[in-house]
Amino acid sequence: MCYNRPMAEMEDKNRKNTNKQDKPNQNKQDRRIYTLSSEKPARAVVKMGTPLIAGMMIMVLYNLTDTFFIGLLRDDYQLAAVNLAYPVMMITIALSNMVGTGASTLIARSLGAGETDKARQTMMNGILLTAATGILLTIAGLILLDPIIHGLGAKEHTSLYTSQYVGILLLGTICTMGNYTFGQLLRGEGSVKYSMLGMVFGTILNIGLDPVFIFAAGLEVRGAAIATILSNGIGMLLSLWVYASGRAVLRPSKQHLRPDAAIIREIYRVGIPAALETLLTSAAYIVCNNLAVAYGERTVAAMGIAQKILSLGNYVYQGFAAGVQPIMGYSFGAKNYRRMLDVLRAGILIVSGTELVIMAICGIFAPGLVGLFTGSQEVVDTGSQALRALMCILPFVGATSMCRMSLQAMGKPMTALGITLARQLVLYIPLLFFMDHTFGFDGLIWAQPITEVIMMAASVSLLVRIIRSMQRLEKQENKIEGNRSQ
Repeated sequence: MCYNRPMAEMEDKNRKNTNKQDKPNQNKQDRRIYTLSSEKPARAVVKMGTPLIAGMMIMVLYNLTDTFFIGLLRDDYQLAAVNLAYPVMMITIALSNMVGTGASTLIARSLGAGETDKARQTMMNGILLTAATGILLTIAGLILLDPIIHGLGAKEHTSLYTSQYVGILLLGTICTMGNYTFGQLLRGEGSVKYSMLGMVFGTILNIGLDPVFIFAAGLEVRGAAIATILSNGIGMLLSLWVYASGRAVLRPSKQHLRPDAAIIREIYRVGIPAALETLLTSAAYIVCNNLAVAYGERTVAAMGIAQKILSLGNYVYQGFAAGVQPIMGYSFGAKNYRRMLDVLRAGILIVSGTELVIMAICGIFAPGLVGLFTGSQEVVDTGSQALRALMCILPFVGATSMCRMSLQAMGKPMTALGITLARQLVLYIPLLFFMDHTFGFDGLIWAQPITEVIMMAASVSLLVRIIRSMQRLEKQENKIEGNRSQ
């Protein structure tokens, strides 16, 4: 007895110490789940969206950095090449979005339904799919490099530069995909701050590496591409470190490393329509660039600058929409339809108000903003005209994006895809041709604002009807269940 008592006291002390160590991490996890499940709608939208927007603002620098430093070379053809290559990055992100959106929405729904083991299995499968997709895209892209460059609209003066830039980007596909997708997986569990870690540090690194490779090493446009893939690689490793260090809600384990056919099917069921949305956006971008080529390669450079500056506003609404997605997914899994309507209303009001401010600021200072990237007055004048027109989309496109993200979170990818098909194929691309033919360059740049006004009204109306119909069905089922219990 004299030996057992001290041993029991030591074991009790060890248990207390262990509980003290586990409690802070558990509290962090509880706060993240509380934000998804019970936080006031407006506060939850801001809390989930603001860190993403902050990170995405740094992502704006990611996109603008190459344009800025290449612009310092005072070579409009290299500047045009970087802009022509942008759809390749969009396609890479589309495939990242396929895995990231499919997996992150399933993670959020699984956590909302209390299926933690399924959420962890989904996370591990998402990592495996990202690696496999990245390798396949690199191989296919390098084999088809020449047709890709031609399809992007590169001409005599820009084809060589575009080929150099795109070829290096393709070699680093797995780094770009990993950086983007792993952040989405972390966002699905409510770890918003950690989800942007790779993007933030990757962008800061890209800003530092661009002048080193472009100017110091004399690699010019190739140096910009090398800096991009290296910085994405570091960002990807940081996201993996979050998982490996146990800072995430879901922790990796060997038993979940195996592929699960049912989970992979669900990831693709939601992810493929999400990828098609980004691919269609990229296709519309290519169509717009090919129409702009008729006005001269300097007009292509001007449009590229305007579209990159527009990304400042784009990332604001995308950040809010991405922040709303896990809240909607969790609420859908918990069948809390009242909360879904409240979150949607709060999200639209917040994003539209914010975008109005950005639109006004960029409209007023358009010449100065475009002038940061070029010394050509022709490019400044054309870019300012395009920027002021394109900025008019911002108060409307955010609501549409939030509706699409919500439908994906609810496991309704085909309905979300329907919104994108209507937006790009039915409205925007036909309008591009019609407006360009009828009104020239003015028509080309005003086609998208007209599209977004129509789509906002249609998408919000559709989503509200869907949620209310589920709400009514839930009430009917509860009433029937109550009558049976009596």
